Amino acid sequence: MRRVQYERSGGPEVLELVSVELPTPGPGELLVRVDAVGVTLPVVRKVREQREPIALGGEIAGEVVAVGEGVDGYAPGYRVTGLVFGHGYADYALLSAAMASPIPDGASAVDAVALVRSGLVALGALDAASPKEGESALITAAASGVGHLAVQLARVRGAARVVGAVSNLAKAEFVQNLGADEVVEYSQESWGAPTDYVLDAVGGDLLTSAIAAMAPGGRLVAYSSGGGTIRAYDLLVGAKSVIGFQMARIARGRPDVYEQWRQELWQYYASSQLRPAVHAEFALEDAAEAHAVIEGRRNLGKVVLIPG
Repeated sequence: MRRVQYERSGGPEVLELVSVELPTPGPGELLVRVDAVGVTLPVVRKVREQREPIALGGEIAGEVVAVGEGVDGYAPGYRVTGLVFGHGYADYALLSAAMASPIPDGASAVDAVALVRSGLVALGALDAASPKEGESALITAAASGVGHLAVQLARVRGAARVVGAVSNLAKAEFVQNLGADEVVEYSQESWGAPTDYVLDAVGGDLLTSAIAAMAPGGRLVAYSSGGGTIRAYDLLVGAKSVIGFQMARIARGRPDVYEQWRQELWQYYASSQLRPAVHAEFALEDAAEAHAVIEGRRNLGKVVLIPG
């Protein structure tokens, strides 16, 4: 079988397609023939920034071909999606049964990877903000795989005004079509009227602008791997707060919440309240090109690899 990996950190060019042996599922694991893989910014960043190579994991969707010891509820032929912490950029991948979710009839593998993992992050970050009916929301990276779902979820959860923040106003029409009332560019001096909460996927220097864009008492949920520093004074003067959100902590420690969010996402999808958008599909051998799109922040929605 084929797998994408790399031996040294760097840009998309370090990725290579290699031949490896088919893995065998261990206890509690599923062997999945991968039909779609979601490409994420955190993985792209790790390839460039981490000293030691990592397994290219993330969300996958496909068909179960074998199950390990102790697995209940899944069998060969089942269509599933879920998060893999090992090698996911591959023809076949090992998925923990605890992280798996059945793909409903009528939903494709591409729909699943565009919706589930990114949607879980978006929904989790939104829950962390404790939104109230009628409040206003600001979503950074609003055209990204997570951000474009967060824009829609904020509206579904009762936001009276949704502002999308993007790197380039060429993305404005896409974000407005998702339901955003306003779209602002990061470089603008003002991001408009203050909002009650911010879901931030960018971090870094952008945090200062995001904090300034909040109304007194506002909450910022940081779920980015981009780091950044916040001055305590900027929080004190407006009684503002910053909350960190990490999906892995929920997935590993709160499986009940994880499953509740998964079911909620599929319900929104079935009722057409949530529409995952796919920017482009790339063959497995073109993983470097997919990473380049993400790294260049050119995507409108999700970028997906198709092993096929």
